Amino acid sequence: MLRNRSLAALLVAEVVSTSGTAMTFLALPWFVLETTGSATRMSVVLAVELIPVAIFGIPSGSLVGRLGARATMLAGDALRAPLIALVPVLHWAGALTFGSLLAIVFVLGLASAPYFAAQRTIVPELLGEDETLVAKASALFGGATHVTLVVGPVLGGVLVAWLGAPGVLLLDGVTFVLAFVVVLLFVRGGARVPAGDDARGVLAGIRFLARDPILGPLTLTVIVLDMAGAAIAVAIPLAAFVRYDESAHVAAALFGSFGVGAVAGSVLAMKLLDRFRPLRLASGAIVLATLPLWALVVAMPWAAAATAVFACGVFVPLVNAPAMGLITTRPPASLRPKVMTAVITASALGGPLGRLAVGPVYERSGLGTMFAAVALTMSVGAALFVAVALRADRAGDVATPAVA
Repeated sequence: MLRNRSLAALLVAEVVSTSGTAMTFLALPWFVLETTGSATRMSVVLAVELIPVAIFGIPSGSLVGRLGARATMLAGDALRAPLIALVPVLHWAGALTFGSLLAIVFVLGLASAPYFAAQRTIVPELLGEDETLVAKASALFGGATHVTLVVGPVLGGVLVAWLGAPGVLLLDGVTFVLAFVVVLLFVRGGARVPAGDDARGVLAGIRFLARDPILGPLTLTVIVLDMAGAAIAVAIPLAAFVRYDESAHVAAALFGSFGVGAVAGSVLAMKLLDRFRPLRLASGAIVLATLPLWALVVAMPWAAAATAVFACGVFVPLVNAPAMGLITTRPPASLRPKVMTAVITASALGGPLGRLAVGPVYERSGLGTMFAAVALTMSVGAALFVAVALRADRAGDVATPAVA
């Protein structure tokens, strides 16, 4: 797959931009905690970044179809680079209010759904329509992304301690510029998608999901799972701030542990997809990804917490890669951008609630209860996912991998 120049360039752009984003995963909540001292305000800021995906995610599918995947990615990086840099610039000028911070992260969130949809829908154009091959490409992208979860937070923790959180946010803007240049110079393909009769209208993706016996129910489970996933992303820096003596280095180690596990899991996914049916593999993995989260309910040394997060990270790609392969290849090409953004929108419906809940639950009931609520939500989502996936697998309505 890496012999494909455009796919290799997409991976490079992904590593560059998500390295900055991974640093911001740490720097942005740290910035809010340092400047406001409020866990609830931190939750609000991180939730607002996801809200525009829930509101505008579905209409953005039409944008991807009209502009094409490549042009959509270029526009997304061109928008996000100056916006994230605006946060430290206004802060240093003494002009950053809480309201203006919310407005900036809201607009940043506007680019998320179309960018991700464009990045994923271009893959079948580059590699072909085989579900297992596209699932492997998704595992490759997941591995590239999770490499940044190893490097980004660790580097972010060092840089937050050295430059401060605002300086790290400025560096994130630079990574978007670099990703823009890589896509502009080296990625080919991603042309506009001709709209057939079944792809007309803003709600075409939702209509497809409502009719499809597999992707429809699977998308509903995404809402619950991503509610838990979004909460975890907020809970990790909060735990480092509260439980581990306000240590940015511990926060970086926790994020990094998840990233190391996820990189290993991505490599494992590419191997196991040749041996197991995609949804059967995902069903076992989602259960194994959920169990370590219950360990975080108990106060423990940070190294033990990092081990639990690592174990969770190993199994997440074994869920994401098969699911993404199915979501990408099952709809017809003319509908893919709208189906993908509809799924992303479903994800965003749960995400803001998960992020919003962390701060108030912690302030009301403590860190242990907060982690218990996260683990319970993930467990419910996992049970729903397994029920849907195994029913679909037994029905034989999904593609069989090349090797049984």
